Amino acid sequence: MSALMDDRAAGVRGGRPPSINDVAAGAGVSIQTVSRVLNDSPKVAPATRKRVLAVIDELGYRRNPVARALATGRAGVLGVLAPSSALYGPASITAALGVAAVEAGIHLAVEHVIEFEAASVAQGMNRLTEQLVSAIVVVAPVRAAAAALADTTAPVPVVSVDSVPAAGRLDVSVDQEAGGFLATQHLLDLGHDTVWHVAGPDSWHDAQARRRGWEAALRAGGREIPPHLDGDWSAGSGYRAGQILARIADATAVFAANDAQALGVLRAMAEAGRRVPQDVSVVGFDDTPESAHFLPPLTTVRQEFAELGRTALRTALQLVALGRGEVVAPVSSVRLPPQLVARRSSAPVTRG
Repeated sequence: MSALMDDRAAGVRGGRPPSINDVAAGAGVSIQTVSRVLNDSPKVAPATRKRVLAVIDELGYRRNPVARALATGRAGVLGVLAPSSALYGPASITAALGVAAVEAGIHLAVEHVIEFEAASVAQGMNRLTEQLVSAIVVVAPVRAAAAALADTTAPVPVVSVDSVPAAGRLDVSVDQEAGGFLATQHLLDLGHDTVWHVAGPDSWHDAQARRRGWEAALRAGGREIPPHLDGDWSAGSGYRAGQILARIADATAVFAANDAQALGVLRAMAEAGRRVPQDVSVVGFDDTPESAHFLPPLTTVRQEFAELGRTALRTALQLVALGRGEVVAPVSSVRLPPQLVARRSSAPVTRG
């Protein structure tokens, strides 16, 4: 066994089940090649097939039988209806669903909507059902999406992501309210009297939930709840809010609803001569790849998008299996926990 295989096997022995990524790395092939071997595709050279099968046997890799049924066409493909958005959250969720599908060796059909209106959602679902999808995962981060889903029916199971549970529909999301609480409590634990908040747009579930978490942490600590400042997820809106906060001497701690807005706050503070974190501590949300390279590196709340994608995919597959009369584990809505990532933009309060 190679050193790489030793490392992969060690990870499995440590409690992590082997994945299709482990098989691909151990055999020195692409994930698509492993998927073809698992699906008995004739488009794989005999020597490559033998090498992949040997690694599968060595690692003890076993694929979910429901995923296998989807991949071989016995249960169709999985549909994804997603917003046409370049914003970090929705784009990351859609990408995570794609990675999870590749890992499971199944096929996705993806449709996008520009506006979450009942007619647009119905059209998107119709386009997906025409492709014989067995279930649909809807990335639904805005309040309008939940309303549109409530007015739309589909002939297959529907799972929403980043929305709210509703009658007849399951939802898989990160616990945004818990994330807002974590960010705020972190700043209170550093000794700040209260925490100011640059909120996201009220039309987004995430913005509302993060603001509720902020308020809950301040209320639990018996602290003053200052008025929040409205933002639109952009660094520009964070900058404008930061210019206001920089003029408030008692504003020593700021929780921005996403990392882009936090970046704008950092710039506004720097221009006003208020040092971060010596004078003002700043916390963001999302843990974007760039946040570790802000000046200073940003304390933020991480969402595990990869796990979100896998969980949403697994939930949809379980519903497919349930509809086929198969025995599966109980299926319910899921809230994944966020994680605080402490960096140098937050520090204990200094008293003058």
